[in-house]
Amino acid sequence: MFDASQPARPGVLHIVATPIGNLRDLSQRALDVLKTADIVAAEDTRTTQGLLNVHQIQAGKLTPLHDHNEQAAAARLIEALRAGQSVAYVSDAGTPGISDPGARLVNAVRAAGFEITPIPGPSAVATALSVAGIEGAWLFYGFLPAKPGARRKALQELATRPDALVFYEAPHRIEETIDDLLAILGGERSILFARELTKKFEQLHACPLAEAPAWLAADDNHRRGEFVLVVAAPAAQTDDNDKESREARRVLEILLEELPLKQAAHLAARLTGARKNALYDLALTLKEEK
Repeated sequence: MFDASQPARPGVLHIVATPIGNLRDLSQRALDVLKTADIVAAEDTRTTQGLLNVHQIQAGKLTPLHDHNEQAAAARLIEALRAGQSVAYVSDAGTPGISDPGARLVNAVRAAGFEITPIPGPSAVATALSVAGIEGAWLFYGFLPAKPGARRKALQELATRPDALVFYEAPHRIEETIDDLLAILGGERSILFARELTKKFEQLHACPLAEAPAWLAADDNHRRGEFVLVVAAPAAQTDDNDKESREARRVLEILLEELPLKQAAHLAARLTGARKNALYDLALTLKEEK
């Protein structure tokens, strides 16, 4: 009989995505790896032990690797890989390394010359985006700074970006974060609240940012649980800005006839005041169209 199982491989670090809520979202491949890995490193061994128990997995040695011990734990795991053992790493929920520990481990293992393989699966940001209806580019920021001043500064730097913005947020900061989003990004941009994704009380609510504080205040439950916030991109500028954009394109097209792409974009930005990065991207598009 054909055996489709894919067990953990010796001398390899397996980065394993785990459910963000619904425990049935653990993939068959992740099950295979967790069942057979010599060592399962976990952000919180108690959380991971609960997941293993639900799936009746008798895992190998369970060891902690979290924000506070990642460097030292990575060194121990590298020694295990050097000895030919297989290692799996899981964070508390979702895909490691995405607003979770794991990046330093990956960098250390790669620097030591060992193979790393991803075992894909749940991710809160991907799950939220799949139901957000965002067609263009988006920027994932993760958690905004907890301190109000730093948070507002970060949002001011993001306010001029043309992309949709995606954030994680905790329940105890959700109201102040929404207030800052409204104050800095304006009330016209829409926001999707993706709350408690894949869990029993999952909730998706989309509204203009101007209406977001009232929605949060309308029900205590609206402020509970873990959030993914998807803020739509700003509306396209019109009228004068459109004229400026057309002029920048006209100048760029002329310069491209005589100059290399990078130099043409740089000079067009100086002549028109348009953003150099935007003109560079436009120049690439114009070149491709020819």
